[in-house]
Amino acid sequence: MNSFWEKALGVAREASAEVGEELLRLFGRVTATEKEDGTLITQGDRWADQRLRERIASAFPDHGILSEEADCTFPDREWTWVIDPVDGTSNFTRGMPIWAVSLGLLHNGWPRFGHVAVPTLATAFHGWHGGDGDETPGGAFRNGEPIRTSRAEPSNHQFFNICSRSLRVLKPGFPCKVRMLGSATYNLLTVAMGASLGGVEATPKVWDLAGIWPILHAAGAAWVPLGETPPFPLVPGRDYTSLSQPTLVVAREELVPLFRSLVAPVARGELS
Repeated sequence: MNSFWEKALGVAREASAEVGEELLRLFGRVTATEKEDGTLITQGDRWADQRLRERIASAFPDHGILSEEADCTFPDREWTWVIDPVDGTSNFTRGMPIWAVSLGLLHNGWPRFGHVAVPTLATAFHGWHGGDGDETPGGAFRNGEPIRTSRAEPSNHQFFNICSRSLRVLKPGFPCKVRMLGSATYNLLTVAMGASLGGVEATPKVWDLAGIWPILHAAGAAWVPLGETPPFPLVPGRDYTSLSQPTLVVAREELVPLFRSLVAPVARGELS
């Protein structure tokens, strides 16, 4: 690994650990307010967002930053960090332990590195997914150990995760046990670590996806955009505040036809 990627990993680890410690102190003890887009925010989200931006700007002053809680317009920079300070704010406010701090580093709009910390589970994921001919390291890791997607076949002993807005996928005979975790980031990362065969999110935003994109690809997952356009590359000057990117992720390519047909209502925008 070259010095640039070592630094990026170190900054992501240290910044996520710092904000994670403070967020654990606030966990289940803060009240959320509703933003204009209907999502929730707390004082923890605001503080974590500010601190992460400060840490990144100090370490990489020439990099751009796109953040859910600050500037949602993608900057015209070669390298840009995309921040989601608390993914799973509803869980965070109500004492449910599945929420995450997500960081993605994009090169010319494409996610190349991701780091996602889940403080309540003492777990952190990171990974790289490079373009042809570049020097991006490969690999996906959980607490420093390599992870891969599952090779299992669909059955009632395997998991598939959905979000609260994709209940229409539940039909008689669905080929897996269904789980709803309350965090888009962790939902799809369970595929990367081999715990589930797939997951669907009906309304994720780019900050939900940027950090996990490299990890999932490096772990061997198949990513299927369900909207009109793929989520990446991001376009300089575009405001991503209100743009949802419905997404299906499955453990491997041969499972795509099965699960894509099952989540067709999400692709058609038929939300519950």
